[in-house]
Amino acid sequence: MYQVKGKWALITGAARGIGYLTAKFMAEQGCNLILHSRSLAHTEKVLKEVRALGAEARAVAADLNDPDAVEKMLKEIDGFDVEVAIVLNNAGLQIAYRSDYCQTPVSDYEISFRVNTIAPAMICYHFLPKMMARGTGRILNTTSGIALDVCQAGYSASKAALDKITIDLGSRVQGTDVMINLTDPGWCRTDLGGQHAPNAPESAIPGIVVGVFCDDRKSGRYLGAQHFAGMTLEQAVQKAEAEFDSPYGA
Repeated sequence: MYQVKGKWALITGAARGIGYLTAKFMAEQGCNLILHSRSLAHTEKVLKEVRALGAEARAVAADLNDPDAVEKMLKEIDGFDVEVAIVLNNAGLQIAYRSDYCQTPVSDYEISFRVNTIAPAMICYHFLPKMMARGTGRILNTTSGIALDVCQAGYSASKAALDKITIDLGSRVQGTDVMINLTDPGWCRTDLGGQHAPNAPESAIPGIVVGVFCDDRKSGRYLGAQHFAGMTLEQAVQKAEAEFDSPYGA
């Protein structure tokens, strides 16, 4: 199992919901954290909590809807002079639900793609070459199981595009100790998922991060967190490595 103790992880959208739970779980495993949110004030609580768990932690802020802000954040992280071994692109935005879906405005696509596709792609392109040069690293991009829902077209399309980017990048590192995979918390009762969702946010742990801990050199996989609900981390890793294969063939 991939060892995270003492390694640095970047988690986007770490101030609440699945990102907040992920930050605390990774801190419990001994991981050091760079926690992103739109405002530094938003991460004050989680910073205090993960530091109490023994993690070193820093906070960065950026509006993922602004590529210039993302670039500025990445330069700030470089200035921390730490090796980012793990990237968890957790942050996402569901812009609107359009009952009159044929009136979906262009802005739904523009905002959704900037936040859900372009920002995580920029983050991948920044850190993946560094991981490849070191010969090790983990990236998990958070996707969605949303399908056949024309009322959330911008969100759905942006996640499908992120899937494509992740799988294509994964083909370049397949068979190495640099692994890039997809993760999906399932429909959970968060600010994004709403209060009518069937799953508690806690059900996404440990499955939401199981791809970090896998050590089988396989990329491009879809690792839905609800497949691992109720398991220990060790059980989840064993299941992921045994039952979830890369999409690239022999």
